[in-house]
Amino acid sequence: MTQQASEAADRRPDGALRELAEDAGSRKRFLRMMGGAGAAGAFAIFMAACGGDDDDSASSGSSSSKTNTNSGAAMADDLAIVQYALTLEHVETDFYNAVIDAGVIKDRALAETAKMIRDNEQDHVDTLTGAVKDLGGTPKRPKTNFDAVLAGGAQKVLETAAAVENLGAAAYLGQAGRIKSKDILAVALSIHTVEGRHAAALNSVAGKTIVPDGAFAKPASMEEVLPKVKPFLA
Repeated sequence: MTQQASEAADRRPDGALRELAEDAGSRKRFLRMMGGAGAAGAFAIFMAACGGDDDDSASSGSSSSKTNTNSGAAMADDLAIVQYALTLEHVETDFYNAVIDAGVIKDRALAETAKMIRDNEQDHVDTLTGAVKDLGGTPKRPKTNFDAVLAGGAQKVLETAAAVENLGAAAYLGQAGRIKSKDILAVALSIHTVEGRHAAALNSVAGKTIVPDGAFAKPASMEEVLPKVKPFLA
């Protein structure tokens, strides 16, 4: 590993992502579980965003002494992250339900796309709800209100949908390096890629560039994301 790569690894939070970066065998098993070569590109994005360097020469045992994924503290950290992700998914699902119920989108193809994305978000809610329970927590659902967006008409709705999906993708990326459990990381990675696809499609419809961050996606922390979600919370 080069000195630059080593310094980047030292800055990465101890967690499943660091273990996968440093343990080639563990990484290969993880990518097989995620779907092989197709998952490698998405994993590389996570690594780039979190300051990592995928180097097969790293020691396979180095991370096990640093991170105990079965510890109570690790589970508590992952639970907080999953609860946070669940809140965002509820916001997204409620948003699309509100848009569909209000009939704001008149274009038939766009309306069907909204329903498809809503169904994706509901699947995310269901999966994360189960993850919260598996981690010993009680799933929380926020109260939401989108009246101000709906009142702005179809263009306002499309712009908001694009903004919400871009925010969701950035939020998952922002938590990747903090996740301790490989199972939770696999879920986050899978959802992140779907949120990115939603965002690209909606960016295009809303008249925005499909890659607002350029070649590499930019992560967003909880402190950056939550204030942007707050206007939608009742």
